[in-house]
Amino acid sequence: MSMINYASREINCKIVYYGPGLGGKTTNLEYIFEKVNPETRGKMISLATETERTLFFDFLPVDLGSIRGFKTRFHLYTVPGQVYYNASRKLILKGVDGVVFVSDSQMERMDANIDSMHNLYENLAEYGYDLREMPFVIQYNKRDLPSIVGLDELRAQLNPDSVPDFEAVAVKGIGVFDTLKAVSKLVLKSLS
Repeated sequence: MSMINYASREINCKIVYYGPGLGGKTTNLEYIFEKVNPETRGKMISLATETERTLFFDFLPVDLGSIRGFKTRFHLYTVPGQVYYNASRKLILKGVDGVVFVSDSQMERMDANIDSMHNLYENLAEYGYDLREMPFVIQYNKRDLPSIVGLDELRAQLNPDSVPDFEAVAVKGIGVFDTLKAVSKLVLKSLS
């Protein structure tokens, strides 16, 4: 879980963006990286093979305050969307403090969303984590496309526990920071 750096007086928190392939996880991180003050963020690192890519960067938000005199630094990760990279997905979840599930709202991607959500629960369980007991939000991405699943159906299929959820169009930045702020606040609440 979160790591405390006493020398820099920072609490380091890990947030993982999880979901099906091409659902918008990378787009979310790229948008956040582009908009965060360059003086408060690290470099974006892309770990890529021929067919998968994992993004990572960290930033120190200036508007979320501190916990017992410590600043919080958030490390944001994406996982490869394809299930056949499950070992990578599982490894990235190790030590996670909060999860954003980025679903693809298109009708033809509903099965992929459900499979990815089940995979998330399974991978977290292997570390002894229960998603119902950790900071978790859902983003319904690609809400601007013509053939999308209705919000009620998405919630019924992906959000039976009624965690905070957000509609988004990540390529336009819509809902991206709402999602990030919600999971960040839940992570901070879990630390205090």
